[in-house]
Amino acid sequence: MSDIGMIEAAAARAEGIVRRTPLLSSPFLDEIAGRPVYVKCEALQHTGSFKFRGGWSALSALTDDLRARGVLAFSSGNHAQGVARAAQLHGVPATIIMPADAPRLKIENTRAMGAEVVLYDRAGGEDRNEIGARLRDERGLTLIRPFDEPLVIAGQGTCGLEIAEQAAEAGVTEATVLVCCGGGGFTAGIALALEARAPGMRVHPVEPAGFDDTARSLASGGIVRNEGPEAGFCDAILTPAPGEITFPIMSRLCGPGIVVTEEEVRRAMRHAFDRLKVVAEPGGAVALAAALFHGDELGDELGDGPVIATISGGNVDRALFAEVLAEG
Repeated sequence: MSDIGMIEAAAARAEGIVRRTPLLSSPFLDEIAGRPVYVKCEALQHTGSFKFRGGWSALSALTDDLRARGVLAFSSGNHAQGVARAAQLHGVPATIIMPADAPRLKIENTRAMGAEVVLYDRAGGEDRNEIGARLRDERGLTLIRPFDEPLVIAGQGTCGLEIAEQAAEAGVTEATVLVCCGGGGFTAGIALALEARAPGMRVHPVEPAGFDDTARSLASGGIVRNEGPEAGFCDAILTPAPGEITFPIMSRLCGPGIVVTEEEVRRAMRHAFDRLKVVAEPGGAVALAAALFHGDELGDELGDGPVIATISGGNVDRALFAEVLAEG
């Protein structure tokens, strides 16, 4: 199980490799939200997403023998790129199973980083687990899960260590922290880090409408699943359910989940570009959308006190981003 010791060990292995991404602010965003807003910009991480943290953490912890055989991952894009880049830096092979309908940019980038990409028909019901099991057994690969993996959670938790440090540098020790949430690895990792390093901060997971499995699970006290395909506007964070490892962590440490609409996400993407000069992909903008438009759901924890929101990734297709900007 991931804990602060594992997160600190992951941070030590990441030294000089993983970027310390900035904590940004804008008076324009403060005005919209009615409170101070700080934005942890993981779109500026290697591969354009926080996922590099977990990929590097997992690969760097493998024995030399296991790592040399190669690694395997399932992903619609950001975990794929994170694992592919970590494998490339280690000089070992990576095989990534991706849905054929994943954003073209993410597929191309994963290949460009030297990984073998195996596409499957997600919409047609093809089972990635069957493909993965066959490749793993044939090639002796080590599977790196996207979120329900202690070493990956520990790597994502390094972002929480940075949030605690950077917020303290800005004079902030108490805040509501909003995290873009799919399976919960990023949310759980940050929550564990803040529990140890900034106990005055409380994490809330944020999800897109129609894919609010974590919010519903937290409300019910047990894991519930989304119905329907894992496809939609916020492709990076569409998962069927929170993880068996991540959910207990979130249940213990997080406040209620917040659910945002597609229109709110589009507005948040425009505000990130206009006010922070940052490109946010749809799934990476949900926490900022919650910070800007859902202040009434943050509870009475801090009144109109500061909120910290993650922008978890910036890997958006150019045409879609242009469309979103043009709407404004």
